Amino acid sequence: MGRLNSLMAPRGADVVHAQNPQLANYYYSCTEVTPTCPVQATTLGYYPNRGINIFFAVGFAVAMVVTLILGVKTKTWSYMAFIAAGTALELAGYLARVPLTDNPWNKDAFETQIVAIILAPTLVCISIYLTLKHVCLSLNPALSRIRPHLYPFIFVPLDVSCLCVQAIGGSLAASAALSNFQLVQSGNRCIIAGIVLQVVVLLFFGSSATDYFFRVKKWIKSDEANPEAVALWHDKKFRMFAYAVVGAYSGILIRCIYRIAEMAGGWGNPIMQDEPSFIVLEGFMVLIPCLLLASFSPGILFPQMSARMSARSKPQDSKGNDVEKPPQPESTRSQPQASGDESGPNQAPDTTEANPVSKSGTIEPNGGGDA
Repeated sequence: MGRLNSLMAPRGADVVHAQNPQLANYYYSCTEVTPTCPVQATTLGYYPNRGINIFFAVGFAVAMVVTLILGVKTKTWSYMAFIAAGTALELAGYLARVPLTDNPWNKDAFETQIVAIILAPTLVCISIYLTLKHVCLSLNPALSRIRPHLYPFIFVPLDVSCLCVQAIGGSLAASAALSNFQLVQSGNRCIIAGIVLQVVVLLFFGSSATDYFFRVKKWIKSDEANPEAVALWHDKKFRMFAYAVVGAYSGILIRCIYRIAEMAGGWGNPIMQDEPSFIVLEGFMVLIPCLLLASFSPGILFPQMSARMSARSKPQDSKGNDVEKPPQPESTRSQPQASGDESGPNQAPDTTEANPVSKSGTIEPNGGGDA
């Protein structure tokens, strides 16, 4: 193909393909910036700022390391795993943006960063969803309109569905970029649908948490509230953890709304080609939540949550207390012994102290388990 006028560079791939498919196909084949493959014709439309992308990469690396250290130390396994996975994806995404500062036509780097940065917040959201269950169990589970143990089974599958829809969209867009424009459009719609679904799930979670907050706040002021719940409600460490989760939730919600607007205009639209808005509404709106969730660990500020999360990894007696299991001699292996919540066949179960429940319905932290 002959030399092309750089003034024909697209502001959006959709418009160019519709008006001049030959020109669009030519741009798809560009591998570096030249007079006929100008930076304005790339999806981003600019040279990404090297310094800010290195800053974000370092920030997410710090968040990941802090999450892993505190998570292993306090045994908040599932909470730790999802934040660490999300920050690892963000780290990979921003490291991939660094080569784009030299060559915005680097397709491998572009595809890596777009997939990683789009999917990562979905994983971080799962850790946020896990907190509501433990807050309800520690204060008063009876005040929740949904059984607290069901929260993970509702929100985690919904969040994974968002992740799958976005992943399918990203795969379609990446695989068809050089051959099938309509398939690229379908991939873009899948990504938008996944993000819209994520916003709906976030709003559902936010409304559930807000409803519970007002119900428990009213109960705390009443004479029916038990001293343990009142003490936890006013505990400064618990409040710091709650504020951190609210801040993280707000940041990711803002980011998702921004992503809907960004993707709605198609690849290479003016919003997508505006780096300052990406830095603020994508970069910082995810980095700040990750740092909040990593630094304000429930293992330190909300021990009731970490106690339940680590409960299944330790043997417990009939009262829910951690015990060591010494090797049993051959002659005593046939004798019944209590383990966890079970009693031997000749031993009446202890129903007075196992899984203590206060009159208000608050479940003590040693009686739970799991995420």
